[in-house]
Amino acid sequence: MTVEHFLTQAAKLEIQEYRRPQNLNSLRQSHVPFSGAPRRHPQDPQKIVLIPDPYSTQLTYFEFSADDVTFAEELPNIVTIEGETIPMARIWIKKSSLGLRCEPFLVADTLHSAPS
Repeated sequence: MTVEHFLTQAAKLEIQEYRRPQNLNSLRQSHVPFSGAPRRHPQDPQKIVLIPDPYSTQLTYFEFSADDVTFAEELPNIVTIEGETIPMARIWIKKSSLGLRCEPFLVADTLHSAPS
């Protein structure tokens, strides 16, 4: 299964703003914000996938446990030239939580592909 197939199969994650924290300074001290297009994990409903830049040629995405998300904010949507809208969000993840940063790459012999 290609990475593109994996990302297109993931259902959109409707963001509901969590209860706003009373003290934003304490949130900044105990959490780290990540921004991107949130999606449901295709196999595990307890996880979310966050794609920082959905139209970048350098495809990278993050995986987090939904339980580690304390606060979520809606950000302005991205709209393509074709008019497709992609919802964006900023999610606040508890510090010391386990997350995955995934970056696919092409396996190649670097010896032969190095510039001369």
